Amino acid sequence: MADKSFQVEIVSADDRLYSGSATFVIAHTVTGELGILAGHEPLLGELISGGYVVIVEESGTRRAAAVTGGFLSVTGEVVTVLAEFAEWADDVDVASAREALDNEEPGTEDYTRARSRLVAAEQLAK
Repeated sequence: MADKSFQVEIVSADDRLYSGSATFVIAHTVTGELGILAGHEPLLGELISGGYVVIVEESGTRRAAAVTGGFLSVTGEVVTVLAEFAEWADDVDVASAREALDNEEPGTEDYTRARSRLVAAEQLAK
């Protein structure tokens, strides 16, 4: 299975959220959802503000992270997510995120993070 996996790193301004092997990554970029498998062509993509990244680990475990802004770098062997903000979807309080989305002004940092948290939680539920 090693030939079908690759290294994934998720780093935010505050923390290294993830470092491990995966068989599939989905990133929400400004041009749409991007799926990455082992051997993907190198690329640099811009992550949307209020988006997510999904990682399918070698074990088959699906993990999702709320990601706000930043970039995705794909080389022959490593996928790196450099985000302004990143948080695991399973740490999200969905009710609080919905409340923040309802109460915050669109375009603000709090609104964008709440939106990101909700879409990441939806991705985890799939």
